[in-house]
Amino acid sequence: MSKVAVLKTSPATVVDDYVKLMKLADFETELPRDKDTILKINISWHYYFPACSTTPWQLDGVTKALKEAGYQNLIPAQNRTVVVDPKLGARNNHLDTVIDKHDLEFMYLYEDGVKWIKYEPKAKMLVLDKVFPDGILIPDVMVGKNAVHLPTLKTHVFTTMTGAMKNAFGGLLRENRHWTHSVIHETLVDLLAIQKEIHPGLFAVTDGTIAGDGPGPRAMVPMIKNYILASADQVSIDAIAAKMMGFDPMNLKFLRLAHEHGLGCADVKEIEVVGEDISEVNFHFHDKQETFASRGQKLIYHGPLKPLENVLLRSCIAPWSYYASRLYHDGYWYPCKGKPRVDAILRTEWGKLFSSYGRSNS
Repeated sequence: MSKVAVLKTSPATVVDDYVKLMKLADFETELPRDKDTILKINISWHYYFPACSTTPWQLDGVTKALKEAGYQNLIPAQNRTVVVDPKLGARNNHLDTVIDKHDLEFMYLYEDGVKWIKYEPKAKMLVLDKVFPDGILIPDVMVGKNAVHLPTLKTHVFTTMTGAMKNAFGGLLRENRHWTHSVIHETLVDLLAIQKEIHPGLFAVTDGTIAGDGPGPRAMVPMIKNYILASADQVSIDAIAAKMMGFDPMNLKFLRLAHEHGLGCADVKEIEVVGEDISEVNFHFHDKQETFASRGQKLIYHGPLKPLENVLLRSCIAPWSYYASRLYHDGYWYPCKGKPRVDAILRTEWGKLFSSYGRSNS
């Protein structure tokens, strides 16, 4: 039976609670200690927006647990997208101070020193071999290393919720991974199959101290929930997170497909939850909210503009979509709607903890 550990936490105890959480989820039996370990950070925006990206206390607690258990070579890693600058994101989300604290070195997967190799999966692919007929490229640095995913608990405009499974999306595929958005559910299943082939150990730790509801991963309403989760089963941890948000995991296509393909368990009746009793937890999050930007994307991926998808998003005119997204999210949504939500969180105890990780206080 798959196991997911869940704990309630607080700003005063969260780092030590992450150590307890990972032990509850048996991380030492799941991650070979003699292998290097990738810490797959999630940076969904280069601004700080609560619930959007890996939190500093999440990275701090997970790193502490691994180092105390004797894991030697920990490698924080993140790729970029066409609309998100991960180096700026690492600074604004105060992840760089945690990396300095633990004497680690951030690996940006798009830089010249990272070699991308053509990978031929042993598992039958659902879509990736069709989206990328010239070959599936993955970072060579990922092969043969453990992977620990560090997602947050939040909703998503394409997949209803996003967590451990989608976190691989920002590490295993290059900047053109948006080509898979029209088949995103199948893509996440293919990526999990690849991960099981290339990683000797696979683990996930989800931060739900501040969770995000609405049109994620960016234009959300952050809500303090005080939960953290961990599991070696990428499907199960997302299923339990989905249940806590108020969704039926088996109604989420990527979870159902992963379950059906034997890549993990999405049936909550077959998942052992240790730590907290979450049987009555329901955040009543919403899965139907949209933004102007997401409505436009869905017109291209699934609507009347579908025949023009290659022209609009894969040709020389594709940069129009990047500029449109940056203009909407960075130029309009963040200063007009997002910033007040950020300021409200910064006035809370979690906000004070976030500020304490800032460069001037490190």
